[in-house]
Amino acid sequence: MSATRIPRRLRRLNKVQKASVAGVSALGVAALTFSLVPSNGKAEIAPQAAAAAAPVALTGVTGSAQAKTVQDSVIEQHSTAEKLVKAADAAKAKAAAETRAKAAKAEAKDKAEKAAKAKADAKKRATEKANRSTSRKPVYANNLDGWIREAMSIMKKEGIPGSYQGIHRNIIRESSGNRWAINNWDINARNGIPSKGLLQVIQPTFDRYHVKGTKKDLYDPVANIVAACNYAADRYGSMDNVNSAY
Repeated sequence: MSATRIPRRLRRLNKVQKASVAGVSALGVAALTFSLVPSNGKAEIAPQAAAAAAPVALTGVTGSAQAKTVQDSVIEQHSTAEKLVKAADAAKAKAAAETRAKAAKAEAKDKAEKAAKAKADAKKRATEKANRSTSRKPVYANNLDGWIREAMSIMKKEGIPGSYQGIHRNIIRESSGNRWAINNWDINARNGIPSKGLLQVIQPTFDRYHVKGTKKDLYDPVANIVAACNYAADRYGSMDNVNSAY
């Protein structure tokens, strides 16, 4: 390797390294100058060349070896510096990756917590809504209108047909709206099972068509209406189809 040429990988050397390489280059130049002086040169030039080349002549091969040693040392130092830089870059990249990973993990955790909170809030709102619906259970008036409406709400849940007008019409015909009405003269009465209540239902029919959730009392207006409508639906399709004694 020529002492006057600096390898490409040495172009980024620090000041001390550059100075060392410069010294090596100077030695090479001195040796080259000495070798170029002709043996038969003029007297006025030869002494100067000899004086300049004298140190090189004295060191000869030794100078070349020292130059190579210095150059090798500079290359080795540069290689070590490159390794340190690469190690530092790798450590920096690793730290940056760890930071990104931590940030992503924290973000995922935050999203999960927000989702869990949103789910809990939705469940809470649903529970509160259900509680409000329960607490808002309709309160029906204790009269004919209220009895019919309450009976119809039960019939709707049980799938029993019947309209307000159809139920009301039959109640008026059968009992004139008197919940305590009783028939003591027809065939049922003679058989010991008189018709009772708003829709004049006999006990066996009431027991058979009684709807769970209503009172087991033939005189109870709501239970009487629901059981009678259940019976009418089974026999006539609906209380709306009943227009006479049934």
